[in-house]
Amino acid sequence: MCIALFLWQAHPLYPFFLLSNRDEYHNRPTKAVSWWEDCDDIVGGRDEIAMGTWLACSREGRVAFLTNVLELHTLPEAKSRGELPLLFLKSGKHPQEFAESLKREAHYYNGFNLIVADISTKSMMYISNRPKGQPITIQEVPSGLHVLSNDKLDSPWHKAKRLESNFKKEIAKYGKEEIPAKEVIENVMKDRVKAEKSVLPHICSLEWEYNLSSIFVEVDTPLGLYGTRSSAALSIRSSGEVSFYEIYLDDNKWKEHVIDFYIPQKTMCPRQFIKS
Repeated sequence: MCIALFLWQAHPLYPFFLLSNRDEYHNRPTKAVSWWEDCDDIVGGRDEIAMGTWLACSREGRVAFLTNVLELHTLPEAKSRGELPLLFLKSGKHPQEFAESLKREAHYYNGFNLIVADISTKSMMYISNRPKGQPITIQEVPSGLHVLSNDKLDSPWHKAKRLESNFKKEIAKYGKEEIPAKEVIENVMKDRVKAEKSVLPHICSLEWEYNLSSIFVEVDTPLGLYGTRSSAALSIRSSGEVSFYEIYLDDNKWKEHVIDFYIPQKTMCPRQFIKS
């Protein structure tokens, strides 16, 4: 189902800083974060069945990530939600323009929450095709700290509020200094504390919601082990330096790596990152 927390235009060093847990069946073929061979300007993880992604970034500093919306029934014939981040990264469109272009196509997907951003223009949009049957939600994301779980952006679900609270306590240690990705992931993204059943949203079975209510998820199902199989930190500095750190499961072993690169200076405009 996934969860993501991100700082947007709200830190003196980072115009954008994101933490993300990807939840999926452990037996689903997945490629760890890397530069894509068939789209060499895109870096991110890849679902090797539908060939999409849940989180990716381009060399030019365009970012896209998504989570599923928790719902009782999904359509097996729906288009893969993992293609949505790729559509943005490949499009070259401004985030607002891209969001508007999804209006006709959004109903072909099961419930999704999608964030698309262009660092160079300081523009970020939130897009969702739920509630079902209503017009697609298109909302400019204001600067600040946000959490995207499996309901609307910044919905006060247990795991979202807990992640926000724990992250605030964690980064208070560092003040205006660099945020150490590996340490922060270890301290806030591996939290297995579940919600009280009385505060669950009561959309699906109570037991399933309870198992999904922690930040780090792990649950046995008839289809195999399901849960958090990778955690990532994506940071972009005002200088254009990008760092994409990931800890992930590979053959039942946790591994880690980091990919660093720079957004071309012709793309970056230093004045864009001076917070008013």
